[in-house]
Amino acid sequence: MLELIKKNPVLVLSGILALISCFVIRPDAEYLSYVNVRVLAILMSLMLVVAVLLRIGTFDYLTNKLLGKLHTSRAISLLLTALSFTLAMLLTNDVTLVTLVPFAIAVLKNFNDRKSLMYTLILMTVAANLGSMLTPIGNPQNLYLYSHYKFALSGFIKLMLPYSALSLALIIIAVFILCKNTNSDPRENKTSPVPDRTKLIICIALFVLCVLAVADVINWILMFFMTTAVTFLMDKKAFKYVDYNLLVTFVFFFILTGNLGRIDAVYNTLSKIVETSPVIAAVISSQIISNVPAAMLLSAFTNSGEALVIGTNLGGLGTLIASMASLITYRFYTSMPNEENRKGMGYLPAFTIVNIVFLAALLAFRFLIR
Repeated sequence: MLELIKKNPVLVLSGILALISCFVIRPDAEYLSYVNVRVLAILMSLMLVVAVLLRIGTFDYLTNKLLGKLHTSRAISLLLTALSFTLAMLLTNDVTLVTLVPFAIAVLKNFNDRKSLMYTLILMTVAANLGSMLTPIGNPQNLYLYSHYKFALSGFIKLMLPYSALSLALIIIAVFILCKNTNSDPRENKTSPVPDRTKLIICIALFVLCVLAVADVINWILMFFMTTAVTFLMDKKAFKYVDYNLLVTFVFFFILTGNLGRIDAVYNTLSKIVETSPVIAAVISSQIISNVPAAMLLSAFTNSGEALVIGTNLGGLGTLIASMASLITYRFYTSMPNEENRKGMGYLPAFTIVNIVFLAALLAFRFLIR
């Protein structure tokens, strides 16, 4: 049990909190609506695709190609955070992180600088959460609020564009402050064989299938069965690389946040705050129940759709559960070997401090431009 707690503290904590919440809100039929099976299916499908890509040496090959072009860790950190920011607008924040974080770890471990690697992953997470706020399809709460308040696409983008522009500038500055400019050792750059072309093409096709499911172009159930079936036939061992602990953690948080939204004390407190300031209410509630359920809950109390869009997107910064996508990076990072030998500030304190700084800056900007 102690070993489980040591290896998966967030999994254990989320499980305990979910169990406690079940004693407050007794299990009933409404529990079935808590767990977003679609999100879990898409995440697992992407993990399978990434696992096959890893096993055929795709990331090793791309790593050596990238190291041949960019010779400093800071340049690579800038590229990875910029990619996270940009791709999240179209692929959503969680899909972006599932895809890019394993690649980032594979590249940056060549520089033997754990602290810069940690800060790069934190800033990639911040970038994905903030980049995704520009478009209605960038994250689930945007899609919900976009439909609920009947936004025009141009109006939505115009609303969030100033925050996105400032966020990108802050992320670039943060990379220069937090990530060292370490040079790679040319002697360590090995030549890697070209990945199996057939499997690579199949993986790309499966990845496109996942993206189409995210955009609701195809049915996610069809996508899930096609991805799992093809992966099973192509590479059965890829299933061993799926982070099932992360999927279970998501289930626990779905239960916890679902129950918190039904607790009268929480509900009444949020309703009072939202009457005063929808933005602040959205930010505060996102820290407790994450920004997707916060958007759904608070939309019942206000007609100010613009305030909720801003508040829930900025509210994705802060605690680890403010945006569920943040858990993805955390799990990848803690799964790395030699966790106990890392130097410098631990991931969670560093993550929280960086997020609070970004949140404070963007909230200050919000009140300035009003």
